[in-house]
Amino acid sequence: MTTSSYDIKDLGLAEEGRKRMEWAEQEMPVLRLIRERFEKERPLAGIRISACLHVTTETGNLMRALAAGGADVVLAASNPLSTQDDVAAALVAYEEIPVYAIKGESNEVYYQHIKAALDHNPQITMDDGADLVSGILKDRKDLIESMIGSTEETTTGVIRLKAMAAEGVLPFPVIAVNDSDTKHMFDNRYGTGQSTLDGVIRATNVLLAGKTFVVAGYGWCSRGIAERAHGLGANVIVTEIDPIKALEAVMDGYRVMPMEQAAPLADFIVTATGNKHVIDSNTFAVVKDGCVIANSGHFNVEINIPALEQMAVTKKQPRRFVDQYVLPDGRQINLLGEGRLINLASAEGHPSAVMDMSFANQALASEYLLKNRDSLGVGVHALPKNLDQEIAALKLRAMGMTIDVLTPEQELYLNSWQEGT
Repeated sequence: MTTSSYDIKDLGLAEEGRKRMEWAEQEMPVLRLIRERFEKERPLAGIRISACLHVTTETGNLMRALAAGGADVVLAASNPLSTQDDVAAALVAYEEIPVYAIKGESNEVYYQHIKAALDHNPQITMDDGADLVSGILKDRKDLIESMIGSTEETTTGVIRLKAMAAEGVLPFPVIAVNDSDTKHMFDNRYGTGQSTLDGVIRATNVLLAGKTFVVAGYGWCSRGIAERAHGLGANVIVTEIDPIKALEAVMDGYRVMPMEQAAPLADFIVTATGNKHVIDSNTFAVVKDGCVIANSGHFNVEINIPALEQMAVTKKQPRRFVDQYVLPDGRQINLLGEGRLINLASAEGHPSAVMDMSFANQALASEYLLKNRDSLGVGVHALPKNLDQEIAALKLRAMGMTIDVLTPEQELYLNSWQEGT
């Protein structure tokens, strides 16, 4: 090992991390095929990439693929509670990739790690929440001139980036990986759905069957959570601000009502909206005694934790990842994972099979940025549809599935207007 600059918990965890990365790779055939091509073609040779992602086994395999393509990679955590310390150690020890990530790190250390990633002087940044791009705009504008562009993993990050573009402050192209169908339709729905319920159950060991489970929002992540909670026997209520999404939730079989009406009924409330203070003091004032509250959105601001701290008379921790607040009237509110992404705080994040497609998008997005550096304008872009379809086709092939193809007659029909009834 020659890597000298890193900040992780314990290098001695490397062997366990290596084994778990290899286990995850078995469920990531698309990324493995991309890595094999990258090893031969070296499309990223000499390019400095700084990544700010959840440090999981799946991310470890993405870092391996980028390095195989010739990239000079540095990795920092995108959330203080989302790091798997053994994976961080394995990347340093076996892959010689500098990692700056420790599970449970303070906010101060978190931003020190962001700074370390930017000190790599990246030409491409790979974000999950847009913290690297935000850091460049706030503190490291000297990096802009050498930047080819960035890629963004999650809905929250895309929202921030589009706000930057609307204000005219985004100085380079960004690929919104989250907007690819093979990302949000699978990672957000099936990945967030399963991993969120996994995190809630690991943190509480409470039976969901027969309980009232409130899901804030009905985007792709929230609908996945609602589906999985319903599948475990919970009675699901959805809260929404968008009438179309609310109507969709109703027709999917869920009750829909405002949060203040849902909270007194809720045994569980989970947020995944990307917005601030979705659960606020007015919610805490009426929430059911013993309610479990968790967040699966990127930032912990979805729950107004300072307001809860101020309202509570006592606080204790009956289980790991559970903070129990007691209000003046004796009601108890159980907050999971400090309000951070519960699927990564108390569990292992998304299953490898869905991250296979998400990180295939990330790998191809970095290659696409490089190939099109002279033609991509400033702004937020989607990956071309053909790359999206290529990833889906590779995934189907790996699963042993085949699909129909259009006949010449059908292609002609779909591309003409003369033939009618």
